[in-house]
Amino acid sequence: MTFRVLTHSPEETDRLGHALGVLLRAGDVLLLQGTLGTGKTLLTQGIAKGMGISDPVTSPTFILANQYDGPLTLYHIDLYRIEATAEAIDLGLDDYFYGEGVCVVEWPARAMSAMPLEYLHVTLEHVDETERNLMFHAKGTHYEELSVELESAWRTSRPASTRPSA
Repeated sequence: MTFRVLTHSPEETDRLGHALGVLLRAGDVLLLQGTLGTGKTLLTQGIAKGMGISDPVTSPTFILANQYDGPLTLYHIDLYRIEATAEAIDLGLDDYFYGEGVCVVEWPARAMSAMPLEYLHVTLEHVDETERNLMFHAKGTHYEELSVELESAWRTSRPASTRPSA
């Protein structure tokens, strides 16, 4: 299952992340793909808020992984500096993926063969200075259900002026 969302501002991307964060549970894995500056970390900040995490979320580009504690632990992993799948495996990704927290992985294409078999893949694209196109692709039954829940929550939470016309 795939669905798309067009956000019109950084605040709206943050709110979309929040809506997603509320729905997540232990063991969930989100893969965020997009060029630099498309809002991967911004979306993750919203996810953290939705998960009840109040700590500021920053990009783990130089340290590869950040951990944020809340009702559920959020592992924010950035593979931008990884050059080979073996490097990603050496990070102990399985410990993150199959633990009791939620994993958000930026730049997963750098080590796709190290990713779990099921996940929610989010592709972020620039539309213009403030607008982003986000495509959610579910891989696995749980993530298909999560996508349906997110799409429903997002469509009903937006002001009528920003909803698509029927």
